[in-house]
Amino acid sequence: MGFNLSKKEIEEKIKNQIAFEFNCSPHDFDKSENVIAVACMSEKRRKFSDKPFFLQMATFGKSTVISADESIHSWLNEWVKGKQGIWLFEQHNYFELECELGKHGYKMALTHHMFMPEPELMEIHTDLKIKWLEQKDITPFYGNEKFPNAICDKFNPERPDVLCVVAMDGDKIMGMAGCSADTPELWQIGIDVLPEYRGRGVAKTLVTLLRNETFRRDAIPYYGTSLSNLPSWKTALECGFKPFWIEAESQPLEKKDFAK
Repeated sequence: MGFNLSKKEIEEKIKNQIAFEFNCSPHDFDKSENVIAVACMSEKRRKFSDKPFFLQMATFGKSTVISADESIHSWLNEWVKGKQGIWLFEQHNYFELECELGKHGYKMALTHHMFMPEPELMEIHTDLKIKWLEQKDITPFYGNEKFPNAICDKFNPERPDVLCVVAMDGDKIMGMAGCSADTPELWQIGIDVLPEYRGRGVAKTLVTLLRNETFRRDAIPYYGTSLSNLPSWKTALECGFKPFWIEAESQPLEKKDFAK
């Protein structure tokens, strides 16, 4: 499936996935006005949480769709008036949203800058010693703090780590790229390179290899990072990914957030 998809088909599959999670139509992301939807728990969602987010928002570069608890809809409808969707993620607007969320016991979490792959396999040559890990081979690495991005901190049956590729320096790991099957079709890639091996092209090699292999296994690789993680942005761009959408979600306030 993944290897034979066109660029348009990949875009449509990703938009459809985000629409499932935001309880909206994929066409809502292409509207000129912003859209407020009711928070839901689609069975087809990427299972990042076991309950609906109080608020989450996403944009593909035009309107922003906000899926939220109905208790905040009235305020949101006023907040988005006269605002272009792409600017709702800017700090001055975020501050207004944060203030309102605090009244409900929530705050915004990270903003995720998400990348889709170009549909072609990328040619890659390397002299690195490469080792592949299938799902059963990943288990010994859970809990290893050196690889927080490549794999989950523990096995998650809802989003299992299904494949990793490792660069070796003798018996020592230089870096690891892994992908979690966030849905049967969408596999998210993460990468960790040990500090002493950075700047040698290890990340580019591993992410490209994993990206290609994900396509060969009939899944769509995708990649996410934060706004200010420029090395991660560079890796994504060098490995055949392009910025496609931005999403963010709320999280409950912690006890320390209430401290005076």
